[in-house]
Amino acid sequence: MNSIRIAAQLTAAVATLLLASCANLKLPTEVTKDGKPVNPYPAGTYDHFKAEPDYPKTYTVWKNEDLLSRTNSGNSSIKISLEKQRGFLMNGDEVAMDYPICSGIPARPTPTGTFYILEKVVDKKSNKYGHIYNAAGDDINSNADLSMDPVPEGGRFEGASMRYWMRLTNDGVGHHIGPVKRHPASHACIRGPSATMPIVYSKVKEGTRVTVE
Repeated sequence: MNSIRIAAQLTAAVATLLLASCANLKLPTEVTKDGKPVNPYPAGTYDHFKAEPDYPKTYTVWKNEDLLSRTNSGNSSIKISLEKQRGFLMNGDEVAMDYPICSGIPARPTPTGTFYILEKVVDKKSNKYGHIYNAAGDDINSNADLSMDPVPEGGRFEGASMRYWMRLTNDGVGHHIGPVKRHPASHACIRGPSATMPIVYSKVKEGTRVTVE
C-alpha cells in the first residue's frame, strides 16, 4: 500500500511540474511568409498603429476620426513625448491624434513640464532665428542666431517661418510647423508637420494645457 501511495504522489508531483512548465511556455509569435511578426491588433486601431515595428519613428499620423471631430478647445489638451518624438492631441484621456514632432537639440533642449498656450498666431516669424542676407541679397547664413551672428552693412535678417505658432513660454518656445526630423533638431521649439499643425491649432485655444515630458 505504501508503494502505491508513493507512486501516486510521484505521479501527482510530475503532473504538477508539467503543468507549471506548460504555463511558463511562450507561444511563438505568428509571422508572415517573409518572417516578419504579425501585428496582433485589428488594422486601423491605435493599438495596431503603436505595435507596428516602425513606431514611434514613423512619419505617419494616426487619427481617431470620430473622436477628432468631437475634439474642440473646450475638451482638448496636448501631450508631447520627447523620448518618442511624438505629439498627442488629447480629448480628455483619449488620444484623438498621434503625430511626429521634432524637439530641441541637447544644446538648446525643449523644456519639460506643464505649460498653457500663451499666444496663437497663424503667420509667425522668429525674431531670433532665421536667414541673414548680404547687401547683394545672397543668403550667407541660413541658420542664423541674431543674438550671435552679425548682419553685414546693407544686409538684412529674415526670421524663420513658424506658422501656426502656439507659444508655450515667454522666452520663445512654442509649437509650430517646421521640418520634422525623427530626432531632436530644433532650437528648443516643438516642430510639427505642415499638414497636421493646422488641425492641432484649430482644436486648442490660449490657455490649453500642454504637457511636455
